[in-house]
Amino acid sequence: MPVFTSPDELRAAISQELGPGEWLEITQKRIDLFAEATDDFQWIHVDSERAAGGPFGKTIAHGFLTLSLVPKLTRDYYSVSGHRMTVNYGLNKVRFVSPVPVGARLRGRSTIVEVLDVNDAVQVTLRTTIELEGTDRPACIVDGVTRVYF
Repeated sequence: MPVFTSPDELRAAISQELGPGEWLEITQKRIDLFAEATDDFQWIHVDSERAAGGPFGKTIAHGFLTLSLVPKLTRDYYSVSGHRMTVNYGLNKVRFVSPVPVGARLRGRSTIVEVLDVNDAVQVTLRTTIELEGTDRPACIVDGVTRVYF
């Protein structure tokens, strides 16, 4: 697993593929807990009986649940060390490409697309594809922006 210890090492890794990580199963319990945390109880996520007759044949994960798993899905295959702090700066682009049915397995795969000097930090844009096991289309593609203070 690459461990980046300086801005120069991050810059040298631009376009390098990182990952894939380990598979993570999406359980109904995880979906229900996310619904509780966000007050999003739409039936396609939490009502198994109704969802069985719906467009996906079973419940599906919230798109934002899938997105929120990016830190979990990426920490298996890279890290940054020797820094004072890392701050999530935002997202440039997010696409929810495919629904994630309950019981599906996800994993991440990433590429560093940009490293910029910003004040006393480096701003890293990481494009992460969240793969959906057994399909050609990913669940989600996101360009996340992080500021790393060395």
